[in-house]
Amino acid sequence: MKPANKNIHAVVMAGGAGTRFWPLSRESSPKQMLKIVGEDTMIRQTIKRLRGFVPDENISIVTSEKLKFDLGIHLEGLKKGKGRLKIITEPFGRNTAPAIGLAAVYLKKTKTDTIMIVLPADHSIRSEDIFIETLKTAIKCAEGNRLVTLGIKPSRPETGYGYIKKSSRLKSQNPKLQMYRVERFTEKPDAKTAQKYLKDSNYLWNSGIFVWKTSAILEEIKKYIPALYSGLLKIEKAIGTKDERKIIEEVYSELDAVSIDYAVLEKSKNVMVVPADIGWSDVGSWAALDEALPHDANGNIIKGNVIDVESRDSIVFSGGRLVATIGLKDMVVVDTADATLVCRKEKAQDVKKVVDELKKHGREEYLIHKTVERPWGAYTVLEVGDRYKIKRLFIKPGASLSLQIHRHRSEHWVVVSGTARVTKDREVYDVHPNESTYIPMSTKHRLENMGKVPLQIIEVQNGEYLGEDDIERLSDDYNR
Repeated sequence: MKPANKNIHAVVMAGGAGTRFWPLSRESSPKQMLKIVGEDTMIRQTIKRLRGFVPDENISIVTSEKLKFDLGIHLEGLKKGKGRLKIITEPFGRNTAPAIGLAAVYLKKTKTDTIMIVLPADHSIRSEDIFIETLKTAIKCAEGNRLVTLGIKPSRPETGYGYIKKSSRLKSQNPKLQMYRVERFTEKPDAKTAQKYLKDSNYLWNSGIFVWKTSAILEEIKKYIPALYSGLLKIEKAIGTKDERKIIEEVYSELDAVSIDYAVLEKSKNVMVVPADIGWSDVGSWAALDEALPHDANGNIIKGNVIDVESRDSIVFSGGRLVATIGLKDMVVVDTADATLVCRKEKAQDVKKVVDELKKHGREEYLIHKTVERPWGAYTVLEVGDRYKIKRLFIKPGASLSLQIHRHRSEHWVVVSGTARVTKDREVYDVHPNESTYIPMSTKHRLENMGKVPLQIIEVQNGEYLGEDDIERLSDDYNR
């Protein structure tokens, strides 16, 4: 399938934390980077379903500064050449309106007027061929300087989604093209109102998938969010200069967090909706998997190392350890290496409250998994105690950690396999299997794998503070 034209660009929104999928999702590995639906992660699925329709070099990903490197590693296998799959970073999240505006000014700076397809990175779409055909319809509509959203026909009285009420159909030379004017957007309804909407064919779920010209959305932002537009003009002038990041941070520090739906689409008189029967789900919570994954004969969704006896209509995930369940009904059980969640399906939306509690008490379980990917490889936390932490490091051939200093801990490295090239202050030496070396506190050091096989290290940290932010990088191959 060839792209409709080279002026079609996709902007994938990938800055969310996905707290409702804890403990599988963490702040450093949010929902879009997980294999929740299908055999690939959600953001990789999002990008793959665009391929053949949107050129790779026309796909941009908007994410936060703190996710940039982890996301870059995660998407490494999808890159086919220099300059592909561009990553646009925000200094911190300000909801969808600033993120979309930022992507729009980058496109405006480097391209002629383009069609922007804006997609969340963490939605499930089962009917991908129909999705592409629906996008073609939305693009034809957007070429008339309209703002277009995809609307999903409701399948149940959902109180967790916003709704769109469509009105008259837009006349077209092709009678098969379904394009409707939007009468209004409505907030998440109560159960009684949602039941009413289900029976009214004019109401559709708001999918959060948008199509418009770059110039059209910027003009609407200028009209309805003038403060944001002024900031975007400053950013546009700074793109490509040495002050680019500084200006973006200054502008973002003064912006209000606001969604594109609330700030622009709900006010504009120029919004159209294209009904989309594409097998869509926003996969917004563990309970939402009921509409996105197949069930067994008892209505259960079982994934991983699970033995179940006589449970019904439940969701059970195992990240490795054996999980045994007996006689559950409408439950969610999710087990990972360092945390287990058990709740009723009806309480699945409240998982973010657990994350809030973890943050409040300074627990790391909201932030990272025991195994964390890094540009140079990965590490796994094996044990944490009073004033000590034990890790297993895996360093890829030819890779190296940054030259760094720790102010609050010392490290002892034992080589399990491979050969470690160690820099310790002015010394540079090799450490072989069954050998070890000691890095005192406040000592410049670096670990490298100069060989052709993976290097595995057992690292024992000792000190008064063992947080991951006790790293002062002096030199780094990955520009962190």
